[in-house]
Amino acid sequence: MAIASAAAAAIETIPIGVRLKTDVEYRPDRPSPYRARVRWWDPETKSRKSLSTAKESEDEAQEWLTGLIEAAEAGINPSLATMPLADYGTANMQLALRGLELKTRDPYLSGWKLRVVPALGHLPVRMITNGAVDRTVQNWIADEHGRSTVKNSLAVLVRVMEQAVRDGIIKINPARVTGWQKLYKQAEDELLNPRALALPDWQALIQLADALVAASYGEYRGWGNVVVFAACTAARIGEVSGCRVGDIDTTNWIWTVRRQTTPAPGGLVDKGTKGKRARQVPIIEEIRPLVAQRVLAAGPDPDARLFTGPRGGRISTAVLRDATHWDNVVSKLGYEHLRRHDLRHTGLTWFADAGVPVHVLRKIAGHGSLTTTQRYLHPDVRQITAAGAALTAHLSVLRAPRSLPSPIVVAR
Repeated sequence: MAIASAAAAAIETIPIGVRLKTDVEYRPDRPSPYRARVRWWDPETKSRKSLSTAKESEDEAQEWLTGLIEAAEAGINPSLATMPLADYGTANMQLALRGLELKTRDPYLSGWKLRVVPALGHLPVRMITNGAVDRTVQNWIADEHGRSTVKNSLAVLVRVMEQAVRDGIIKINPARVTGWQKLYKQAEDELLNPRALALPDWQALIQLADALVAASYGEYRGWGNVVVFAACTAARIGEVSGCRVGDIDTTNWIWTVRRQTTPAPGGLVDKGTKGKRARQVPIIEEIRPLVAQRVLAAGPDPDARLFTGPRGGRISTAVLRDATHWDNVVSKLGYEHLRRHDLRHTGLTWFADAGVPVHVLRKIAGHGSLTTTQRYLHPDVRQITAAGAALTAHLSVLRAPRSLPSPIVVAR
């Protein structure tokens, strides 16, 4: 309750016409060298307020200032105009959900805490665009959430953003994604052919990893290690983040996947794998030096994480995306479709093309259904498999016991 009260206190208007003082400072030694700052006099508290942000270009800095000036001219407090979605939703959820039955509120609130906040909660309300919502919905679908789950998560986002429209923070509700069911169908079709989402070869993977490292702050090599390890083990990013030193067998070079790191209310948490059971994955020769180096750097503690962020924090798909400017990098490389989860598709496709039997591939992937695993097989392989099944069916008929002829009765 205290959190909601604190956030609500920031939702104030300011007298229309209050002037903001703005400036942009260039700091060449910073990764985002243009600092935009706005200052104003708050007549309610009789104090001077200020906000600032760092941008990569002067145009971005000026655009941020222009948005705050427009908000102030409409009587919106700049603090409210820059408030993250998570805080704004906490302060306004009761208004956003008014009129709903209790049985509807629960799944909406669950969607907000488990999916909306982890995906978009860090963004200011004014910075949430149709494109950001589109990508978020696509990621939910790629993570194999059901239609009702996606629907409830999107519905609560629509309601919160509608409240932002009423508050004058934004003019149009960006969460009103038209035809999202078609997006769902499109994503389902893509998942029916996951091979189309895979990187073509080892060189493409290394090129991607190097480009992501180069785009990150401080060129942190760990981001590239995560990408290469995920692709070569056909693992989810959350599973890579949950990997501990004790899970790695450097004698037989096998990784026992026991847990994954996932977003939850209050931050990232570790829980069991998606299939609720451990599985073993081979560590191929190409990445053994990388893994050995990470084991050595992590130290002797078997519970130490094999992969962490530059400050030792846990990794999620959103953290990897933001830290490496993923969307910009993959677009420049010509892989506009590529998402973090497609690293798993890459690994499974490569394993299938290497001739790994489908029943073994299923164990590596941790799939509950053999049908899911078979989608990674090359069409020619599937045809050969079907031919073998046809022969088995034919031989089954030949081996079937035949009825014995009636005995001959000899008259005496």
